[in-house]
Parts: sequence; structure tokens; C-alpha cells
Amino acid sequence: MQNIIPISKDFFYVGSSDHGCTLFESHIPISRGVSYNSYLLKDESVVLFDLVDTAVADAFLENLEAALGGRKLDYLVLHHMEPDHTATFLRFRKLYPATRIVTNQKVVSMLKNFFPFTEENVFLVKEGDTMSVGRRTLRFIFAPMVHWPEVMMTYIEEEKTLLSADAFGTFGALGGSIFADEVHFEEEFLPDARKYYFNIVGKYGIQVQNVLKKAAALDIARICPLHGPIWRSGLEWYLKKYDTWSKYEPEEKGVAIFCASIYGHTENAARILAADLAERGVFVKVYDVTHTHVCDLLAEAFRYSHAVFASATHNLGIFLPMEVLLIDLKAHFWQKRGYALIENGSWSPQAGALMEEVLGGMRDLEKLGETVTVLSAVKEGTCRELHVLADAIAKDYFAN
Repeated sequence: MQNIIPISKDFFYVGSSDHGCTLFESHIPISRGVSYNSYLLKDESVVLFDLVDTAVADAFLENLEAALGGRKLDYLVLHHMEPDHTATFLRFRKLYPATRIVTNQKVVSMLKNFFPFTEENVFLVKEGDTMSVGRRTLRFIFAPMVHWPEVMMTYIEEEKTLLSADAFGTFGALGGSIFADEVHFEEEFLPDARKYYFNIVGKYGIQVQNVLKKAAALDIARICPLHGPIWRSGLEWYLKKYDTWSKYEPEEKGVAIFCASIYGHTENAARILAADLAERGVFVKVYDVTHTHVCDLLAEAFRYSHAVFASATHNLGIFLPMEVLLIDLKAHFWQKRGYALIENGSWSPQAGALMEEVLGGMRDLEKLGETVTVLSAVKEGTCRELHVLADAIAKDYFAN
């Protein structure tokens, strides 16, 4: 049975959710599934915006057929070529061969890479182009590298609606409601939205800033992303999140302690430091790097204003789980924060210098205090050094 949800008069949600998806893009663990959003506008011309992943193809095509109600589908607007939004393309073309594809040249080039495809029945658009579909006007806005180079968005002028491709999306399957104001977004979806942003879009902060500038020039009452709930109220709050995130600025004041321990002694040092900071009124959280996926750690590192990296030395190098985290942070342009280091080693501690070498290649970071070295296990002298390190972190924490 189809599940069509009205957004406004003649504008419908025809997408669907995959509650069973646990690994997005084959590497990001998600616990609450994901939605694949598609929208149908019924005006003098009928327009479908985007396709879906094969996981929800049957539900989507059933929704689409029912929503059309026997009407001809005139146009398919393709905003983004990633397979979770186009994997059903060939199946769709067989069912709706006369539908004209509205997109840009880069999307067409990628279509040819993914599918047997010719350019007939394609209507190419460029930045700022408009298209009348009857009572409504579509305006096309390009958003390259948010997060692929071909990405574009559509602004429905009379609806004051921005169809935003992957921007402003989030993990999390949709249930009975598709609207952010009906799902307790901050409590239920914000951690997924943060994780989604930093793992998928976050590297491209400059490009996101460019899109935010374009959005600021529009009268937007509604944002319809390709994943997650639709925004129709509280847009300013979410846009502010994107502004903060895309400037690589801390979202919250706090110290995230990332600990990669082998036998527990490095973790002991990290927890002693955490307790010392907490006694001073510093908000602090400890993360076990060896048991927490790097995609989750990445989002938390960007969330807070300060970080401590505590790693054992392994084979004269950084313990691999910590090395992976640092490499991922560097790849996503982690910056504008203070950090501190704790290392451990039984005969030749090397992790501290090697971590500092990686962090030194990043921009706008400030090292706080001296690296604390644990020789196998925490001793009285180590505790004194950790106390001094807590002084340095707390001083910077309360000064900024």
C-alpha cells in the first residue's frame, strides 16, 4: 500500500525509509536507518524531484504511481548523481520513457558513467535558470562540492521551498511524520545530523558557505533535503548549525578526550585528567578510540572546542586506531581548537611526537601544555604532570 504524504497543495512526499540500513555508503555505521526522499509537484506540468536507492525502490515506485493518479509525468529533476539517489534510474526509465530529464551537464556526464544513456529527452539548465511548470516557477541553484561536483538545488518560488539535495540532510529513518518540527529533532536527529554533515559534507566548508550565501538571498519557508525530515519552522536554528559547522568552529564548549589504550594504563591517565578537569568546572567527555567507530569520533571532535589525544605506542608508532582518527581529522580539515597530548610506552614512547607531527600539519591548532608521558603505568609523578596539563587546558577553556 502506498504512503504519500502531502507537503502543501499539489506537492507531495513520495520517498521512503530503510529502517534496516546499518552501514551507509559501506563505511558509516548508523543505528536508526535512513530515508531516501523524493518529491512530486503536480502543476500544469508534473515534476518529480530525484529518485531513490534500490533498497526502497518498490515502495517509491508504488508511491509515485499512486500520487500521479493517472497523470503523465512530464519532468524528472536530478539534483545529485550519487547512487543512493539514482540507482533506480534504469527501472524508472522503463516505466516512464517519455519523461524529460531536467539537470545539468555534469549530471549527464555522470549518468553516462553509471548507465547506458543518451542525451535525448534531456533539458539542460545552468546556474540561475528558471522554468515555468504552470502556476509555479523553478529556479536552479548550483551547489558544486556539496558534496559532489555536479550537485544543484531547486527553489520553487511560489512555494518558497528549497529542494536542497544532500545539504541539510541527516541519517535516521522517517516514521509517521516527515517534518522536523514533529520529530523532536534536537533530541532525536541532531546527533545523526552532525555525524552526517561531518562525514559526508564537512570537508567542503567553503562550498557550504557559498550555498548559505545563496540561500540567504532567497525567501525560504521550507527546506526539503534528500535525507531526513523536511524543515518548515525553526530554519534559522538549523542554518546556524550549518554556518558554524562549515566554518569549522566548535559547536559547543567542552573537552573531548580520545583514548587509544592497549592494557588500560593510557585510559587510566585519560580518566585521571578527565576527573581533574571536571573538578575545575570543565565539561569533559572520554571516548574509547579502540571501540568507537572513527565516523562517530570525527563528529565529536568537531563538536567540542578542545581535544586531548591519549595514545599508547605500538610498534614504535601511534596505536593504529588513534592514527586512523588523526588521519581522518586531517582529511576533514579539523581546525580552530586547542589540543593536548598524552603518550604511553614501555621502552620507547614515540606516540606523542608522532601525533604532534600529524597535528602540526593541520591549520589553526594550538597545543596546550607539555606532552605527558606514561612509562607503562601511571605513577605519582605522572599524576603531577596530568595536574599541570589540566591547569593549561582549563586556563584556555575559560579564557575563550
